[in-house]
This record gives sequence, structure tokens and C-alpha cells, in this order.
Amino acid sequence: MDDAAISQPTFSTLDPEHVVVTEPVRGSAIPVHLMYIEMADGAYIPIGLRKPEGPGPFPIVLFATGNGGGGMAMLREHTQNRSWTQDEFLKAGYAIAWMRYRAEVDYAYDRVGKLIQSGRQHRQLFNRGPLEYEDAIAVAEYVKTLPFIDAKRVGYMGVSHGGEMALKISSEYHGFCAMVASEPAAHEFLRLRPDQTASIDPKTGMLNVEKMIMRDPAKVRSRITEEVARQRVNTIATPILVQGRDSDELQGIFRVSYDLLAEAGKDAEWASYDHALHGFVFPQRNAEGVYAPDPMQVQAIADTMAFFAKYMKP
Repeated sequence: MDDAAISQPTFSTLDPEHVVVTEPVRGSAIPVHLMYIEMADGAYIPIGLRKPEGPGPFPIVLFATGNGGGGMAMLREHTQNRSWTQDEFLKAGYAIAWMRYRAEVDYAYDRVGKLIQSGRQHRQLFNRGPLEYEDAIAVAEYVKTLPFIDAKRVGYMGVSHGGEMALKISSEYHGFCAMVASEPAAHEFLRLRPDQTASIDPKTGMLNVEKMIMRDPAKVRSRITEEVARQRVNTIATPILVQGRDSDELQGIFRVSYDLLAEAGKDAEWASYDHALHGFVFPQRNAEGVYAPDPMQVQAIADTMAFFAKYMKP
């Protein structure tokens, strides 16, 4: 190609208001449709949507893991290298979507209160900026508009911070049929008072919980703000499977999250697994570039799919 050709601008035929880029997925006949979805405040976040062959309508499960950020690059990496679980859902007749979302804001959920939308000069006016769990709500509302999606059968599965997001979402939004909160790092939702295993980072003034030890449910229960946690749980109407991990430093938080749901009479289930990896329910490709889930991972995903099937079976 000569220099003149290189210097010429290129123009896309994509609709700028509905950007969708389709690309193949390693080892799968089902491609991913990469989309930018408008959030409550007009910002855009990416999702990677895949669906079985045919017109549908299909039930869909939205997938989230960890804190936000990373954008389209992280979304594409997850799609190509962390999608064994999602492939299992596709085989069972579900559509799936990996999500990214804005980064967590340290303890903003407690400080700023519920999002209120109003207007000023014929434009939007909010009492605060949207938070990451509200991005997931916006994605759920968007996928319900797609002609190949069954709007009455939308599920959510989140791991770690994504698991806590399930609790935050369900406490104020009732548009999901079922949710899985896997290893939910729900210290903020429970308004947990950390002990000496967490500390304030002097450089940022923010709480560092990377080495927080909360394995014992009794210890966790004594340190949550029970009244606030119960108020938040009381508004939940969505069936939730809470998944723990036996050796996790935050296992007590996972278990107390379930216990509060059960004590409130919510439709909730508990399962815990003896696995060495945090986030084990999303197996990654190994050094040879293939998926090789171990028996515990296979069992956990079988349990997960059985739970979803009770409420939104394809």
C-alpha cells in the first residue's frame, strides 16, 4: 500500500447510535456481537452478546466479574479466554452477554443514597452520578428491547464485586428472573465494620481491604450493621443462589449474605465449593490455549445452570 493510500481517511458504514461489531470467538461457531450501550447518564459501556442460532426469543444471562473498568479491551479478552461457562449456557439454549461497567467508587453506595433522576432546562439532572451496579440495570433494560431476547427471562451472574452487585441490584430493581452471587464481596452492602486486617491507605485515604480476613460467619455477623443490612435485604424479590468458596478469606461474608436472605424468607439457595481459585466459576484457557475445567468447576456450573433452569429454562 502506498503512502497516499495510508493517509486517506476511512469511513465506517456502522450506525453511530447503534454500534455493533461482530467477530469470531476462538473454538466456537457462535460469534460475539460487541456493542456500546447507553447508560442512564448518556455515557456508553460495552457488552459482548452471543446467542444460539435462530430467531429466538431466547432467555439471556448477563455476566459480570470483579470491579469495573477495562472497557472493550477487557471485554474482548474475557470473551476469547474466559468463556467456557458462557459456552455451556449457549449450548443449553441461552443467549449470554459479558458486561463491563464503570469502576467501583469507594463506599459511594453508602454515602450518596438512591439515584434520583429529574430534569433541568429540558435535559437530565441527577442527584449524583450513576454507579456501576446501575450500569448493569441499564444493560438489562436494553437487552429486553432486542427482538431475539425474551424480555421476561433475563438473568444475572456476578463474581466477587460482581456478586455484591447482584445484591445491590436486586434490592432496588426487580427486572431479573434469577441471579447468582458467586463469592459476593458484600462488605459494603452489609455495611461491615472492618477489623485490623483492613486499613486506610495513607496515599489515597481509601480503605484497603485486599488482605481483610473474614472467614468466620460469626465474626462477620458481629461486625455488620444489622439494621441497615436487613432493610436492604427486605426489598429483594429476586431468587438468588449465593455461592461460597470454602477456603476464601471472605467466606464469612458470603455465608452471612445468604443467611440474611434466608432469615428474611427470600427465595435463596446456598452452595459452597472447595476450590483453590477465586472466581473459579469462570474457567480460563490454560497454557495450551484450551479450556480444561476441573470436576469442581464442572459441578459448580451444573448447579448454577440447574438453578437458572428453575426460573428461566430455555
